[in-house]
Amino acid sequence: MKLIAAQIRPVPGDCEANIAKHMAAIRQAANLGANLVLFPELSLTGYEPRLADALAMDVSDGRLDEFQQLSDRYGMLIAVGAPTQGREGIEISMISFQPGQPRTCYSKQILHADELPFFAAGSRKLVLNHADVILAPAICYESLQPSHAEEAAQSGAQVYLASVAKSERGTTLAKAHYPMIAEKHSMTVVMANCVGAADDYVAAGCSAIWNNRGEMLCSADTVQEALVAYDTRTGETAVFNLL
Repeated sequence: MKLIAAQIRPVPGDCEANIAKHMAAIRQAANLGANLVLFPELSLTGYEPRLADALAMDVSDGRLDEFQQLSDRYGMLIAVGAPTQGREGIEISMISFQPGQPRTCYSKQILHADELPFFAAGSRKLVLNHADVILAPAICYESLQPSHAEEAAQSGAQVYLASVAKSERGTTLAKAHYPMIAEKHSMTVVMANCVGAADDYVAAGCSAIWNNRGEMLCSADTVQEALVAYDTRTGETAVFNLL
């Protein structure tokens, strides 16, 4: 399976511009033979908690139909980030598109204290099965909680999909934590981070992939939009500038 973390610079609050940016990244990833493309936390809107109420979308939103079309065309699992309207409030969600299947939605279950004024926690566990590989979604703060990775491993996950919006401090914590859980649970870890403005900080990129022995295989830098790629069959790795 060829895994790609898409490191993008979202335009704060501009869904249409961000969808176009996603489309370009997906097409480039398809040309590279990707089976999966993972985008950062809240990638469709940018990580902007104060705007989430106005920007929240339904999973069935017609603007997302293009993602399903590309998933069907390329046989690819595409996972994007968006605020969605949940039962108890706005949730931080990962919406996934798989060829020939209904789209699915996983919402962040463990929120950071700073997010509590703006978001409600999700409650539904989810694993994805694509190309006979089991993948577990994880969204930023919760992906640094050992219990979350433990549950993913118990669900049979072989790949841990960490969709994040992390500052420099956050990426430092991630680089220490992800190799440990990768080795402990024998899971490949894919981290897709953004770059540029995010709420009241600057997202620090460094999107990366660790193999199931906890070895970092490849990483983007802190400022450039990029595609970080790992082929689990051949062991080939590469980082491509986003065109």
